[in-house]
Amino acid sequence: MTAPVPADSVPADSVPADSAIYDSIVIGGGIAGMSIAYELAESQRVLLVERETTLAYHTTGRSAATFLESYGNATVRALTRASRDFFGSPPDIVDAPLVSPLPLMIVGRDDQSDLVRDRYREVRPRNPAVELLDGPAAEAQNALLRPGYTAAALVDHASLEIDVHGLHQAYRRGLRRRGGDIRTSAGIVAARRERSVWVLRDAAGTERRTHAVVNAAGAWCDEVAAVMGAHPVGIRPLRRTAFMVSAPTGMPTPADRLMTLSAGEDFYVRPDGPGYLCSPADETPSEPCDARPDELEIARAIDALNEATRLAIRSIAHPWAGLRSFTADRTPVVGPDPTLDGLVWFAGQGGYGIQMAPALARAGAALAVGDPLPTDLVDAGLAAESLLPGRSAATG
Repeated sequence: MTAPVPADSVPADSVPADSAIYDSIVIGGGIAGMSIAYELAESQRVLLVERETTLAYHTTGRSAATFLESYGNATVRALTRASRDFFGSPPDIVDAPLVSPLPLMIVGRDDQSDLVRDRYREVRPRNPAVELLDGPAAEAQNALLRPGYTAAALVDHASLEIDVHGLHQAYRRGLRRRGGDIRTSAGIVAARRERSVWVLRDAAGTERRTHAVVNAAGAWCDEVAAVMGAHPVGIRPLRRTAFMVSAPTGMPTPADRLMTLSAGEDFYVRPDGPGYLCSPADETPSEPCDARPDELEIARAIDALNEATRLAIRSIAHPWAGLRSFTADRTPVVGPDPTLDGLVWFAGQGGYGIQMAPALARAGAALAVGDPLPTDLVDAGLAAESLLPGRSAATG
């Protein structure tokens, strides 16, 4: 999670009113909604609607700006792998580099050594850029670590920092080029079916018609489903807190461009401008909301970071929080609803939505229209069955 980035604003009257029927209306203006809207717009007439006055206001604008192939379950890692080419060689909708090197080091105490080694064995077959280190070797590469804390570490040398705002802007630009429409301040409050068409009504009373509705509303996905009369998939919004600290005086250069994550995932720290971005990596259940930072979690993170690192934190700056929306199996739910015609799920991106956005959007666009997954996604290890709504683990 990085400091909130500037959000796009599209006034409600910036797109002419239109009574025509859209092929798809995408609900949600974060990276999930914007990316799948772009992919669908290649062959469809698409409208994206957002309940807030600005786009990317919630999770996307407060997201971890990192590309970590060693993070998440097997499906998440496959989607991340399959997204690397987009970030490295982006299409012409991107007007500036989206990524820069930011190696990841996962560190474990004595009692966490097995976690580190297990993660290494799990990711090494598909990620040759990972390296397994003992404590002294880890300290030699990461000057931020407190001597004696680390017993084992995994380093992913291929990890990257992502320009989240640049990525969202690129998809927005691409959607516009493909003729897609965008409306903000357009939260959906009612839906009805008229033969094969959905009629969606927003809070202002405006009605719009579409053959398909793509539910990409993040923490609000189950609420959107309820408005449409669909069963929920069990989206669990989890709050994550972050804050900034100053860099210690005299810190050697190696700590400047390295992200450090606890093997137990109870803290992470990464360079951000002149200081460090820190998080307790908390996952506190929450209702969908404009999330606020948790002072108790900040205190816990300070204790953990002072034990593991040389930051010697005494004060913090700029605390904030965001919601990360998970299913029970921590895997996105993507594809047509099994019982309600015309509803497509694009939900549960969890804490991985930015890094896997390119591949997930392509997968979602294919599944939405009943096509098979693109070959390169299958080659990366992705199976449609792991994404589709109705799988038992999604709602278990």
